[in-house]
Amino acid sequence: MTLPSISLQHARHLHLAAQGLLRPPTKKAAFTDLLTAIRQMSLLQIDTINVVARSPYLVLFSRLGAYPMSWLEEALSRGNLFEYWAHEACFVPREDYALLRHRMLNPQALGWKYNAAWAEQYREELNAMLAFIASNGPVRAADFDAAPGHQSGWWAWKPHKRHLENLFSAGELMVSERRNFQRVYDLRQRVLPDWDDARDGLRDEDALHGMLSNSVRSLGIFRINWLADYYRLRQIKPLTWLQQQREEGRLILLHVEQLGEMWLDARLAPLLSTPPAATVTALLSPFDPVVWDRKRALALFNFDYRLECYTPAPKRQYGYFVLPLLHRGSLKGRVDAKMDRASGQFIIKGLWLEESVRVTQRLAKDVQSAINKMARWHGATCVEIHQLPTLLQAIWGRAHWAL
Repeated sequence: MTLPSISLQHARHLHLAAQGLLRPPTKKAAFTDLLTAIRQMSLLQIDTINVVARSPYLVLFSRLGAYPMSWLEEALSRGNLFEYWAHEACFVPREDYALLRHRMLNPQALGWKYNAAWAEQYREELNAMLAFIASNGPVRAADFDAAPGHQSGWWAWKPHKRHLENLFSAGELMVSERRNFQRVYDLRQRVLPDWDDARDGLRDEDALHGMLSNSVRSLGIFRINWLADYYRLRQIKPLTWLQQQREEGRLILLHVEQLGEMWLDARLAPLLSTPPAATVTALLSPFDPVVWDRKRALALFNFDYRLECYTPAPKRQYGYFVLPLLHRGSLKGRVDAKMDRASGQFIIKGLWLEESVRVTQRLAKDVQSAINKMARWHGATCVEIHQLPTLLQAIWGRAHWAL
């Protein structure tokens, strides 16, 4: 039987529809819109770099427009979200706790995220930590003094930080809130008092199928290996599950120009007959689900991207924290941005367009509007641009403007 066939651009639009990045919001964001956006993505990856807003806030801004950043912490402290290892460290909708609980019960499978030897060596101290929290309430790593001679650094956590992270990975502690984006840890029994493993837990297979179902919804259209990567599912072969889903009418197998055979969430079937229009222009976080799988971004968008903040400065091609530029259904460039909070300037250190991109008046207007909206959301009073493509510079005619 001949498979339905669609263009590559059509496939991109279907993916962006699944991600909530097809059309800009038509109204001012409400708190419930934040929760809806996270549920649509299934996962909101956490990263602490704050050259501009931290990544999870950026991901939400791309979908919601201007909103109070405090909403994310509010959703966490209310219990609408929880934190755990999913794609990486992520905010996850509360209703999906059961999908990840089996990872907490077998933390050795998490690799570097859990240190079994440390847990064995310091069992007394870990138990003492739990007892302290039970008696004294939630804690931060910053609440504990470092040992004399302790060296700071990413791989030199003080012992109490290691204790807290191990207990978090094992599901004995949860993040009850964040203060200045610092984790506040409390006992799982206090954060989720109604949870019962015997009653509420899922079999590993059912949890796996739940994660696959979420990935289908959030990707919209995919290759098999893209599906497994969404929750970092290792060594799984979901073909049998996919075929069953297809037989039950939940998935459609189709042919995509240049990419070949792909799977489509059947809920997007109404968008097959007429390609949906994509009108969003946005600066994406490097940890946005659209680009966090670099191989997927290359295959689907022909966008070769990597984050260079961990690359020594002399070896960087673009910059420290470069934001992919989404324009009307395609990834067309990258922007090295920085919010200078002291001066109130939103600085574009560099803006690069892909070689195949044609600079038009509409592109220039859309990109400038996206920069201005992000700058205003950051509280900037002006935009300062250091490096631009010549044709964009000619259209804008200036490299500094007030907001």
